[in-house]
Amino acid sequence: MQTTGFSAPQGPLTTEIAVIGAGIIGVASALALARQGHQVLVLDGQGPGLGASYGNAGHLATEQVFPIADASILMRLPKMLLDPLGPLRLDWRYLPRALPWFTRLLLNLRAAPYHRTVAGLRALNEGSLGAWQRLLQSIDRPHLLRHDGSLLVFEHPASLPALQALQARMREQQVPVECWQSQAVRDAAPQLSEHLQGGLFFPETGHFLDPYRLVGELVNAAKAQGVRFVQQQVDSAHFNDAGVVLASQPRHVHARRVLIACGAHSAPLTRALTGKHVPLDTERGYHLMLPREHGRLPFAVTSLERRFIMTPMADGLRLAGTVEFAGLQRPPTPGRAEQLHRLSRGLFKQDLDTEAATPWMGFRPSLPDSLPVIDSLNDGRVLLAFGHQHLGLTQAAVTAQRVAAMAAGQPAPLPYRLNRF
Repeated sequence: MQTTGFSAPQGPLTTEIAVIGAGIIGVASALALARQGHQVLVLDGQGPGLGASYGNAGHLATEQVFPIADASILMRLPKMLLDPLGPLRLDWRYLPRALPWFTRLLLNLRAAPYHRTVAGLRALNEGSLGAWQRLLQSIDRPHLLRHDGSLLVFEHPASLPALQALQARMREQQVPVECWQSQAVRDAAPQLSEHLQGGLFFPETGHFLDPYRLVGELVNAAKAQGVRFVQQQVDSAHFNDAGVVLASQPRHVHARRVLIACGAHSAPLTRALTGKHVPLDTERGYHLMLPREHGRLPFAVTSLERRFIMTPMADGLRLAGTVEFAGLQRPPTPGRAEQLHRLSRGLFKQDLDTEAATPWMGFRPSLPDSLPVIDSLNDGRVLLAFGHQHLGLTQAAVTAQRVAAMAAGQPAPLPYRLNRF
């Protein structure tokens, strides 16, 4: 089905554009660059799609045009942080490292930066569905994406005002949204519990049947365009007269230009080549994959009160969500993935089957204003595409288009430039 293994070349490596990162952003960008006629080499310390791209929720979340936090979360924050298995966890040992990031996040809740973020997310998301449809059609794999909408459900009558306020905010941003009563929810997803009060349906969203296979199919398409994939960790980078030297074992890589697209690991290389300190951190996300659950849901369903998502996939039902700040080094927190199953109880007429369930944890690259960096620096020798938080899958195809445009000499898009920090 897919060929995701790296090659093992001998001797020094040279290329026109070196892409650092074989996640969904890096692979989609490599394909776009190769189709422009560039010679492209992709480097990663692990196999393609084995980072955050492997375990994401699979939701094409074009409706999510608001930052990861807003002013309303401040009142709920203490309670959320005191719940060890709640939707948000902060490892207190990590607090000194995280404090500057959270300070910047709070500053971005002010009106002007907040509206800039909404405008930036909306601009990317509005083009995401069409970009994905065109990309998948071009590799003859349109069936990997289901354009069938998604549903946000609520359980308690007291939650109705919050749901109505969200609907109004969505409509202000011209996000297509429909208000469904309880009967409409039961008609569309009859296995959901009858106590659900209703929800918001987003018709211009969808879900991917297998995020890992998606990366693999893009790798195959990129290889057919001449892209080389090499499993090699890049340790540092510097300029020379010919371009960029990427220092790594067992060999250095020489490139005229470099694209940094290694997600939550992008900050050190960006600083080495640009001198800019990027306030990049990671939202550690969890999922629980239920391989015995097929046919429970027709599309992705999110719970307003419980704050997690359930996505039907080819290999079962994926429960995903929660945000954890603990950095890149600490091991997964026991119980956070299993907590997703506990959150699902009561949402269905019959509880989900957890036999052979598998947990996962990955690093979502997040910046305090919730916008990615998509930029070109040093006379085009350094291209940047990272920091998409939980929207990396959603925005990958449209980001790849913008990376290719920058490589062709077009200006880097606002408001995603690195110099905003």
